[in-house]
Amino acid sequence: MIIFKYNSERVQINTESITIQQLQLGASENILIDVLRTDLIHPVISGNKWYKLRYYLEDAINSGFTEIASFGGAYSNHIVATACACQKFSLRSIGFIRGDKTEQLSPTLQTAESYDMQLQFINRTDYKDKTKIIINNSSDGRYWIPEGGYGQLGAMGAATILEKTPIENYDYIVAAIGSGTMVAGLLNASLPHQTVLGISSQKNNRSLEAEVKFLTHLENHHRFHYIPEYHFGGFAKHPQELLDFMTSFWHIENIPTDIVYTGKVFYAINDLVKKNYFKKGDRILVIHSGGLQGNLSLPKNSLPF
Repeated sequence: MIIFKYNSERVQINTESITIQQLQLGASENILIDVLRTDLIHPVISGNKWYKLRYYLEDAINSGFTEIASFGGAYSNHIVATACACQKFSLRSIGFIRGDKTEQLSPTLQTAESYDMQLQFINRTDYKDKTKIIINNSSDGRYWIPEGGYGQLGAMGAATILEKTPIENYDYIVAAIGSGTMVAGLLNASLPHQTVLGISSQKNNRSLEAEVKFLTHLENHHRFHYIPEYHFGGFAKHPQELLDFMTSFWHIENIPTDIVYTGKVFYAINDLVKKNYFKKGDRILVIHSGGLQGNLSLPKNSLPF
């Protein structure tokens, strides 16, 4: 368990709760698929969110900053996790949110506000120039964390996802790509014989492949495969086909997933197995990156968990 103390506040990240769960999926094809349940470490700062934030928060606190600023959209797990962590550490927080403010905030942004995060909305055109946003909104005591935790500190933290897991027998490590930070960390921490698959949640964002490689060692680039075709129409899009799969997956595997990232990852794995992407005897480790709050935008009883 990691206990990070600051101003008499404590946040407990229970890394001892992480388990490896073997799926029934793939068994009939003699393919072993395990899930690393990092979603179990904390109810809000769960999964990769904590790992990507940990070294930024440590750097900010040790450097004497009193406020954290970051970026995200209306369904950003990163924004909620940052807000919660800042409240626990007695830090002020501000989220610069992509898009105009709507009359009814998304459940994600409502949750961020409940953790005392100040929200500032930026139209989609201006949002693209984050350097300008930082310059125009810098102030003493404010520490900036890039969107999704993207950067060397975020990738360093993401690499520690695997530090307590015996990974040498796996052929593939599979995870969702949002900012590319987690996959970059996993690639840096993986072994020379392993392939890292990144399942994109975004439509037509080919820059993600380059962004992952920017944070990784050159000798590892050939081991990274970017898979862009399982976005279901775009970020946070969730047609009935995806919801039906997530429901079936829950009943079979008893693993909750979300409409933004993990539902699409497990759908992709299931489809890739059917299409013989993997060969018999392959061993696959899928990272459950946590963050179910995106499901709160669904009508009640859309999912059974």
